[in-house]
Amino acid sequence: MRRPQSVRKIAQSPSAGVDPLNVVPESSADAQLISALERRLGRVYSRQRLGIEREHEARIFGQGINFFHPENWYASHSLIAALLKASGLYWRGQRNAESVRIKRNRIESARLPSAFHGFQILHLSDLHADTNERAMANVAELVSGLTYDVCVLTGDYRGQTSGPYDKSLRCLEPVRRNLRGNIYGVLGNHDSIMMVPGMEELGIRMLINEAVRLDRDGARIHMVGIDDAHYFRVDNIEKAANDVPADEFSILLSHTPEVYRQAAHADFDVMLTGHTHGGQICLPGSIPITLDSVLPRYMASGAWRYRKMQGYTSVGAGTSIVPVRFNCFPEITLHELNVG
Repeated sequence: MRRPQSVRKIAQSPSAGVDPLNVVPESSADAQLISALERRLGRVYSRQRLGIEREHEARIFGQGINFFHPENWYASHSLIAALLKASGLYWRGQRNAESVRIKRNRIESARLPSAFHGFQILHLSDLHADTNERAMANVAELVSGLTYDVCVLTGDYRGQTSGPYDKSLRCLEPVRRNLRGNIYGVLGNHDSIMMVPGMEELGIRMLINEAVRLDRDGARIHMVGIDDAHYFRVDNIEKAANDVPADEFSILLSHTPEVYRQAAHADFDVMLTGHTHGGQICLPGSIPITLDSVLPRYMASGAWRYRKMQGYTSVGAGTSIVPVRFNCFPEITLHELNVG
């Protein structure tokens, strides 16, 4: 698999023949990648998304739904790790971060076609695959023994929020090898649009404000995915769900649960998300210190409801900022759909 590098922003005047978005390829491989993106997602969207990334990547304040973005403050990562090591807690937190667990969630809906009763969805989120390879090895081992009908990934495959992503794709490969059947994914706030061709070469169908239909025994439901709504704000529920009939069962994949209102008013039956990490570093009782999200705290992890829509926020299988967890173990989730 070709693992293209990132593109760079070139500060030159338009008269120098530079792209008006100030984004140019570093190599012929990058040019081919951008061309593939434009064929896959359309010229306007590809350029818009890439331009937004380059203008706003690694910004600590502003942009996005919330104002402060600690994941972009790279100097704080080493400081937090040093403080935890000095306290003697770091290695315990690291062991916690590697102890990935399987959670199960039952979803009942009278709108679900009877043919989909018992349908199993494997849900992986916030892998940050390059930050903890041992945790990814545990995820790969866990998924190999599971039975399910479809797999979904709700974003954040890269550890940092900008820069190279080759290692992230490489570290994702062992997990992908142990997955089977159809796999659908969406991008998160740590992910570049440039990762889409590599993800799809791995056999993961990325839903970039798009929908797919799932058929079973003459019945159908709809899986809809939106682009990152937290930081880059490039989500488009209206476009993604445009062809989904109002009277048919639909599931929204979103990296962040912060667009729960929009999703509920768009008549989605289920919303599967991640992003919050459940707080990752929590007080006893799994009380999060911070969620890096603007939403009610009851939506921070696990199952929840808003109006008629059922939601589930995965605490994720990986870690961000530092590879530790306290009072919040990582998870992969099996959702079972039931008529009810």
